[in-house]
Amino acid sequence: MPGRFPRELTIRQLRALAAVHRDRSVTAAAKHLHLTQPAVTLQIRNLQELAGLPLIQRTSDGMLLTDAGREVLSLSERIEAAIADCETSLEMMAGKTAGRISIGAVSTAKYFVPFMISGFSKRHPNIDVTLSIGNRQEVGEALRGYDLDFAIMGRPPADIEMDVHPIGDHPHVIIAPTSHRLVRKSRIPLSDLADETFLTREPGSGTRGLMEQLFETARIRPKIGMAMSSNETIKQAVIAGLGIAFISAHTVATELDERRLVTLDVVGLPVIRQWFALSRKDKILLPPARAMLEFLSVRGAQFLPRTHGRIRITRTSARSRRR
Repeated sequence: MPGRFPRELTIRQLRALAAVHRDRSVTAAAKHLHLTQPAVTLQIRNLQELAGLPLIQRTSDGMLLTDAGREVLSLSERIEAAIADCETSLEMMAGKTAGRISIGAVSTAKYFVPFMISGFSKRHPNIDVTLSIGNRQEVGEALRGYDLDFAIMGRPPADIEMDVHPIGDHPHVIIAPTSHRLVRKSRIPLSDLADETFLTREPGSGTRGLMEQLFETARIRPKIGMAMSSNETIKQAVIAGLGIAFISAHTVATELDERRLVTLDVVGLPVIRQWFALSRKDKILLPPARAMLEFLSVRGAQFLPRTHGRIRITRTSARSRRR
């Protein structure tokens, strides 16, 4: 019957054939396999029926394989090698020394997640880590589809039961070009920004949602200029003077250091949220993924960009121009 060979072939049949080939005797093969002679004979008979060809022939030198038998034996050897490789890999995974991890991260996290992976990989060089970047909705969909071992993001998806592993603080600030009219002003009320043009992330972004929540609480409707899918594009647009932006402080550390951007000293800012490593409660995590989650919980915060000093230096620099 077509298709029976791949569907009904068993490891027991292949091992019976390999043992008969090695020992040239069904009796000796049965002893080696710790089976009865009729059991080995049955396995060989079933295997020959599946193959549709004779696999063994009796000779004066014992039981020898036919050409078809040697072809099936070759298959058996490849399968045994694959099983041995898999066993080794599983043992390494159990010891957290090898394996694969699939991570998702919201786009704002791409400024530090590679450094986290690098720190982990120095401890576990044989574990392969795959990183996927997307906005909050895209990462949430990947979690729903069980495509990820875990994700690095802020607010957990509301419709999935998650195990939550805190990493560290995630401050959000309002950035402006260095020539902005409010650069030298301290304690700026949020209402003073009502007429400013804001450059924002696209709908579905966690940063966009947090900005909307901030202004809604203050009963202010900000003027939205352009929505962009990239923090890099927003930063360049702010530098070019197209508007200001509410953004993760972790995305602008370099620009603040280089004095290409400044943060406005707005009352109530920075808004502090948290970074989390999130895994589905019903997702079975192998030891390598569990090892990385433990690493991020203990040491993840050290890989987050320093922001406090940079913000203070930038403000001091802006004020010093008044002197």
